[in-house]
Amino acid sequence: MICFPCACREVVRKALAWLWLDQGKVASDSDSAYCQARARLSQPWLQEIGRLVVEKLQAQSRPPHHWHQRRVIVIDGSAVSMPDTPENQQAYPQSSRQKPGCGFPIARLVAAFSLATGAMMEIVWDKLAVGERTLFHRLWERFQPGDVVLADCGFCGYADFWVLRQRGVDCVMRNHPRRSKGVKLIKQLSKNDRLVLWLKTKTWIKWLDWKSWKAMPETMTVREIRVVIDIPGFRTEKMTLVTTLLDEKEYLGRDFADLYRRRWLAELFLRDIKITLGMDVLHCKTPAMVDKEIHMHVIVYNLIRALMFQAAVENGLDPFRLSFKGAMDTIKQWEPVLKVCEEPEEVVALILKLLAADKLPHRPNRTEPRALKRRKKNYQLLNRPRHLFQEIRHRNKYKKCLS
Repeated sequence: MICFPCACREVVRKALAWLWLDQGKVASDSDSAYCQARARLSQPWLQEIGRLVVEKLQAQSRPPHHWHQRRVIVIDGSAVSMPDTPENQQAYPQSSRQKPGCGFPIARLVAAFSLATGAMMEIVWDKLAVGERTLFHRLWERFQPGDVVLADCGFCGYADFWVLRQRGVDCVMRNHPRRSKGVKLIKQLSKNDRLVLWLKTKTWIKWLDWKSWKAMPETMTVREIRVVIDIPGFRTEKMTLVTTLLDEKEYLGRDFADLYRRRWLAELFLRDIKITLGMDVLHCKTPAMVDKEIHMHVIVYNLIRALMFQAAVENGLDPFRLSFKGAMDTIKQWEPVLKVCEEPEEVVALILKLLAADKLPHRPNRTEPRALKRRKKNYQLLNRPRHLFQEIRHRNKYKKCLS
């Protein structure tokens, strides 16, 4: 049964309601015992549960769900905040641009999603000072030979391409804007498709040991695909994709353009787990519990994705046309019924039909600006510690003086 992330008190109240309904008994309404039991959960145990969920979900995907019969892993980074406690501040310090007492601890994270099922295959996180590419390197152990890594220009680099290629993993990424030098043309495959030679930089990359750095070749052949996005009503955009997939007959140039366009799904996956499931602002007050909270969010997210994927496969639908928010609401409302029904298989079949019926409208080329339509309250900004902050009275009439 899926347990959605919520307050400890709410979980205890839900358990009391089920206990009275099922057995006609009552118990203490204190959440102390539940909090103590939650603190005793082993983090490796949660990680193992998360991996088992991902493995079972990945086993349901078939070659038709893959790209050119290959598994595509899309990478993206984000950040989450947490309560401002001394323990969290020490483990995940707030931004150095914020004044002490005016910010919140922040953890930077990088996630790897399956482009076939939408499952979060792996997630790593650390303090804000650790870069996304450093976190990206910690994901490499989960990649398998034959995988294709899809990412934006922030993860594109010579050493990254070479190391992943040695592991049998290919890359499709947007070219970094700084890579204009150290490129030599080898062969022009078509008007917007060519093979080029990347030259190894002379500067030793610190994340790679000296022996591996010296063993790295001085040049590497990659493929550049220039993509022109010309959609009526939108500004024409040009971008350059680079990949280690060099066979122009098996992998056409337009295939990469369609694949990179699907990279935007990673942004939607992060929105589902951060906004819809509420992982954007964590609630635990110690780093150990923060880590467990993140793992629990990932487990719940993947369980919902598993039900959505099963509903899509059984009804012949695209799994990404189903609403994640609608699926979460449906499962949440039918959860009490599953606890008391005598034939849960029929209820699960009905839930799958409801999930398949909750389809998102088909809106191709719809612009999604990152902007807020609803105005926020005109409260002051807490730009000083609380004991030094002075609240202005009659804030609705307050106007900043000209100087």
